[in-house]
Amino acid sequence: MMSRLLAGAALLFVAPSLWAAGALEGEVVKQATNYTAIVMFLVFIAATMGITKWAAKRNTSTSDYYTAGGSITGFQNGMAIAGDYMSAASFLGISALVFASGYDGLIYSIGFLVGWPIILFMIAERLRNLGKFTFSDVASYRLGQTQIRILSAFGSLTVVAFYLIAQMVGAGKLIQLLFGLDYLVAVVLVGVLMVMYVLFGGMLATTWVQIIKAILLLSGATFMAIMVMKHVGFDFGRLFSEAISVHAKGESIMSPGGLVSDPISAISLGLALMFGTAGLPHILMRFFTVADAKEARKSVFYATGFIGYFYILTFIIGFGAILLVGTNPEFKDASGAIVGGNNMVAVHLASAVGGNLFLGFISAVAFATILAVVAGLTLAGASAVSHDLYACVIKKGKAREQDELKVTKITTLALGVVAILLGIAFEKQNIAFMVGLAFSIAASCNFPVLFLSMYWKGLTTRGALFGGILGLGTAVVLTILSPTVWVSILGNAQAIFPYEYPALFSMIVAFATTWFFSVTDKSQAASEERARFLPQFIRSQTGLGASGAVAH
Repeated sequence: MMSRLLAGAALLFVAPSLWAAGALEGEVVKQATNYTAIVMFLVFIAATMGITKWAAKRNTSTSDYYTAGGSITGFQNGMAIAGDYMSAASFLGISALVFASGYDGLIYSIGFLVGWPIILFMIAERLRNLGKFTFSDVASYRLGQTQIRILSAFGSLTVVAFYLIAQMVGAGKLIQLLFGLDYLVAVVLVGVLMVMYVLFGGMLATTWVQIIKAILLLSGATFMAIMVMKHVGFDFGRLFSEAISVHAKGESIMSPGGLVSDPISAISLGLALMFGTAGLPHILMRFFTVADAKEARKSVFYATGFIGYFYILTFIIGFGAILLVGTNPEFKDASGAIVGGNNMVAVHLASAVGGNLFLGFISAVAFATILAVVAGLTLAGASAVSHDLYACVIKKGKAREQDELKVTKITTLALGVVAILLGIAFEKQNIAFMVGLAFSIAASCNFPVLFLSMYWKGLTTRGALFGGILGLGTAVVLTILSPTVWVSILGNAQAIFPYEYPALFSMIVAFATTWFFSVTDKSQAASEERARFLPQFIRSQTGLGASGAVAH
């Protein structure tokens, strides 16, 4: 049971703001209203609303709205990607894992970080050269536009939906815990702000919201890490030795192993973390905001640096919490447990090293983090509907820009309403499985189709459709049959599928099915699709024609 809880806790890192719900769910203790945090949060809202107003004046075309007109530099985009990827759960969840288990907490940070070289060397440049607004542009470049765009849009919307549920529930729990506000108020507030950022500001506003949030989060985490190291005389050996001496597990906190119960689950989780990142629509969409492939590569380079640096900080923060929070009665309840649970240790550490003012800052940053990520998710979902389904499938690429923008804004409003309703509906549910499912779907549906469309000449529309659909279906079914859902949520005695994570199996199904149905496709259309691989390959390498509309 403990290993399952800890494995579920690892998922808290994946989903922004899921740390307050999911596998470690429990009654949330409403805290006294944190006025410092609220004031700082209102300052953030005012600043980002000003940016949204500024960006709204520059959104005159679909290119401006979806990709900021390609005007974002590699450094800015790298910072925005980091802001999109570094969640409140990264900060709070990983720190909590390190606090509870020591060295083992770092394994999940590494799992996510190694996904970025895959994007850097295999995806970013080709994606920018072949695509225009969404990764569906690339997946459908030489294949059947209608079928592949429907599949890609459905995969994108599925991932976005699961992420949004986690976001909204986590946001409500976070505000309830830190700010002393009501859960319903919190969910509605996040939904309204999310819609305003995307509806009026588009990608330009979303980008700058993410950049500001990344700067705030990195600054806050850096200050905490410096204060922790100051406490031990900037001596890592002393930090670890003192942590070992006061931690209940002793020297075992410096040993790996234990968070994932078996090798199959470990491999499956690792695959989901690595390849799921390369299939997340809101991450892939960011590569179209830069001018060319060179800037796209720079984006990944800077993002990897920022994200890697951030994970190092969370490791220091986790061990610092063992020393400064775990040994301080002020942060414990009558039973000796951490007030608010282990996921609050980073917040408590902020109070320990910086007092109430810094506590307010970290609380506000944690919530601002949610807004930055939901804005990116909403934009990705809206573009899947308006660009992929409406403009390219329904209108066959002949939609007027103003009509496409109108559909985007209607979809944004609808997503906002749906997100609020789902956040309310799932308030008391264990939602950790949704996060694992989102990454597994991205790794089993989006990634195989995108990757093979760029690298395998033999891919056909039939193979991509069967592979994508069966990969997605396998990930969903195996998640439902896993211990996370079948036992923990549905209350059955024993799980039909014994492993926590389905990615190993669903990815094998996706790739094998795609290969089989492609090599057995002898149709004339399949021959034409294979023949178009060479022109696609030349464009992916050189960028010739990349500024024009995507066409066969």
